[in-house]
Amino acid sequence: MTLPRLVIAAPASGHGKTTIATGLMAALTRAGHDVSCHKVGPDYIDPGYHALATGKPGRNLDPHLVGEHRLVPLLLHGAQDADLAIIEGVMGLYDGQIGGNGFASTAHVATVTRTPVVLVVDISHASRSIAAMVQGMVGFDPSVRIVGVIVNKAGSERHATEVVSALEATGVPVLGVLQRDDGIVAPSRHLGLVPADERDDAAHALDRLAAQIAERVDLDQLLALARSAPDLDAEPWDPAAEVHPPGGALASRPGVAMAGGRAFTFRYAETEELLRAAGCDVVGFDPLTDASLPEGTAGLYLGGGFPEVHAAGLAANAPLRESLRAAVTSGMPTVAECAGLLYLCRTVDGIAMVGAIDADAVMSPRLTLSYRSVVVPTDQLMGVAGTRVTGHEFHRTKLTAAVDPASAAWLLDGEGHGIGSDTLHASYLHTHWAGHPAIAQRFADKVHEYATTPRATTSDLKAEGRAEGGSASARSAGRTKSGTRPEAWSRYHGDQELSEGLVDFAVNVHDGPRPGWLDDALRASLDDIGSYPDASRAEHAIARRHGRATAEVLATAGAAEAFSLVARARPWKRPVVVHPQFTEPDAALVAAGHAPEHVHCDPGAGFALDPDRVPTDADLVMIGNPTNPTSVLHPAHAVRSLLAPGRVVVVDEAFMDSVPGEQHSLAGAPLPGLLVVRSLTKLWSIPGIRAGYVVGDRRLVDELRAHQSPWSVSAQALAAMIATTCEQAQAEAAARATRIAQHRAVLTDGLTELGIAFVAPAAPFVLARVGRGTHDRLRAAGYALRRADTFPGLDDSWVRIAVRRPDTTRKLVAALRIEGGAGA
Repeated sequence: MTLPRLVIAAPASGHGKTTIATGLMAALTRAGHDVSCHKVGPDYIDPGYHALATGKPGRNLDPHLVGEHRLVPLLLHGAQDADLAIIEGVMGLYDGQIGGNGFASTAHVATVTRTPVVLVVDISHASRSIAAMVQGMVGFDPSVRIVGVIVNKAGSERHATEVVSALEATGVPVLGVLQRDDGIVAPSRHLGLVPADERDDAAHALDRLAAQIAERVDLDQLLALARSAPDLDAEPWDPAAEVHPPGGALASRPGVAMAGGRAFTFRYAETEELLRAAGCDVVGFDPLTDASLPEGTAGLYLGGGFPEVHAAGLAANAPLRESLRAAVTSGMPTVAECAGLLYLCRTVDGIAMVGAIDADAVMSPRLTLSYRSVVVPTDQLMGVAGTRVTGHEFHRTKLTAAVDPASAAWLLDGEGHGIGSDTLHASYLHTHWAGHPAIAQRFADKVHEYATTPRATTSDLKAEGRAEGGSASARSAGRTKSGTRPEAWSRYHGDQELSEGLVDFAVNVHDGPRPGWLDDALRASLDDIGSYPDASRAEHAIARRHGRATAEVLATAGAAEAFSLVARARPWKRPVVVHPQFTEPDAALVAAGHAPEHVHCDPGAGFALDPDRVPTDADLVMIGNPTNPTSVLHPAHAVRSLLAPGRVVVVDEAFMDSVPGEQHSLAGAPLPGLLVVRSLTKLWSIPGIRAGYVVGDRRLVDELRAHQSPWSVSAQALAAMIATTCEQAQAEAAARATRIAQHRAVLTDGLTELGIAFVAPAAPFVLARVGRGTHDRLRAAGYALRRADTFPGLDDSWVRIAVRRPDTTRKLVAALRIEGGAGA
């Protein structure tokens, strides 16, 4: 058979294979060609982009999964009615199964399918050496026919010209040159790229990529090289030749419900084709949105995906979870691979799942990524005892309990893995049923058998699901509210939200352990408690950290003392506090006999600072940056513009050390009229050690010092100041700031998925508009969040949520969805 085709390969991962292969597929499709898309290896994610580019199912070519002898038939099957096939490679061209001498590599598949290879080469870190590398790859294995190169990530036209001229000497034609364009690269996740189904911008990004490829790659020359591929002497793979309906009859076609949607994006196209050929109707359903299984369901196929990412949405769909649990319990034939296994567990990271199997799953720091060859231990759904099956694992979770060997789904090196029975298969192993059609036949036979046995109906399962939904609502209605308002809003703080048994999302103190060196310094300070504390060493260390003179620093007993000193320093005529903001400055001003005015930032503008709103005759302006509770980081130039003759500007930078690089900090800026207040409480987890300081205009610092009580800062606080200014501490602070940003993204991703509005955050907390009553419902559910109606400018539809570790955050997001925040 004649099939024009090309393999798109690279010297190694990271050169841009997926980007350029997908772009070529899209550009050729938009040029009027019927392109079939294929991927070397077991990967599910890249074929999702391929399908988006071509409008055809993405298909995999993997000799480990399907056998070398099926590669050409499966290629031809996928390319039926197409006039061109594009095959994206995997890893480096010659990289395959470890210890397999290149088995399952891109070169292996290219050789078996007799397909010419085009290399994609990232030239961002070299020039003429690229030609030497390409020449080496051409000569490494003469059976691999490298016919062209696409140069990627050129830094400039001059750089590209240097590389292209060197490549021309190798005799390998250069088909195109692409410049750096990070905007067209798919974002990554803990298991690789984010699936196309989860990217709202995927189609738009693909349009830009196709246009770029069409402009910069010689598609006519590429097509000519594809047409140089030799004919293939084989017949297309045919699912009807592999499986059959029971008794050959097609009168009754029971339904197999196949999980899809954003949480379940991974499955091989041939699986569905085999099930249809075996007399089943395959019907998709979305576990995030569908309240019940499709009518007539007699079998379940739960493939791969990211249930751990979408755990909140899955947990919130209680009717479907109960319907699935009832279906599995009833003996409905069920295959659950990897994500499906997690979904059927009791919990994932403590968030409720279906509960059809007696197991819990947790995130693991270790990625499991490997080909497997396993054995079926007993006669069960996936095969008869002794059957050997090939597959692959790709996950970053683990089950918390060991598998009972008597109920194992597979044996790997003699150890049991997964859960298997006559009607249930749940394991981490992904299998390609085209390579093992007996699995498809056995599963389909069980589905037909279940459909003809009058023991359960889908309507029954739906009814049970509705009953669960009703009972959940009844339980929710019985919860109590806290509803207690403080007597003074300015004195209400996050620690007042806490009580025994509540998970703390209210207090903005870092939830990680303190560094050992800080604990050592605090313990050593006990040796100094026999003497009155002297702040001079601490103030010198702080000054050195910020590049200031020692006289420009005043150590204080936390930021609260600093606000009190400012309030008492002068008889302020028109003090202004920019809100929403930490309320302690208001409390300090009122206690000192002043009546502060409030300037409110506009929520419609993301609570951004508008300096023009501040009265021109304000002689004191107090503002947070990043601001508590909004988490907004104001640009330094905007804050600086508040400075004016006769005015003092106080910037509360209590959370600035949680901002990577401390961007927009003014602590190092020696500006007249400026005072910056810092706190060590939050990042270093020492709220019991009242440690803070003021840095700024020396004249103003002297005024504050004159109002400070002697020895107000303890020896322990001074020791903490010295310890947290050393180089080791600054490295640890940078690492903590990075982790906070990463953990915060888990929270904002969850809020986004739930449709909950929040303010773009820069601090270790997020201000979210969850709706009235949600704060109290979450408290009744065991979660303490900081109410926001005590902050001027906010009402009780807002809450402040502290950043916590991902496992804890996922539980909150699940509770938030269940308690109605998404619809508030």
